Amino acid sequence: MIAAFLLLLQAAAPPIAQVQVVPTIPATPPATVPASAPVSGPVSGPLPPQDWSTLPPLRIRRQATTLANTSAYVHGEVMAGRCAKAVRTVQGWSLSLDLAVLMTRDGRVRRITPRAIDCPTVEQYAAGVILGARDSIDVVDTDTDTWYRTSLTFAWGA
Repeated sequence: MIAAFLLLLQAAAPPIAQVQVVPTIPATPPATVPASAPVSGPVSGPLPPQDWSTLPPLRIRRQATTLANTSAYVHGEVMAGRCAKAVRTVQGWSLSLDLAVLMTRDGRVRRITPRAIDCPTVEQYAAGVILGARDSIDVVDTDTDTWYRTSLTFAWGA
């Protein structure tokens, strides 16, 4: 019944035109691939640079309210054994994830690339959280599309 409801929502939802959520970038660079090696699939558009520390930070207005209650899904993934990256804290548990976000010069999200943490469902969920906050993102006026960096921390009690 839930699957049928989700299919109905997909059919009724308008398509998202310009936003791409791409496969994650590994935390360590992959080995060099020979030029003759086949490519697994086309990825259009620019990729983020290898060194994300040089990217300007993504500024999100009203972050506390925009991103509130997003930890329940991540908690569920950890409890189901699909993600083992959560760390114990004094307050309970937390899981942090870095993302690179490509913004167009007119302030639209063009691409979101989560840093790989070996939790693909959480990585894609985090990209969706950022996409959902797109109306609260402040970007500096630029003449070109610009990559930004951000980090999300999901936390929940013991």
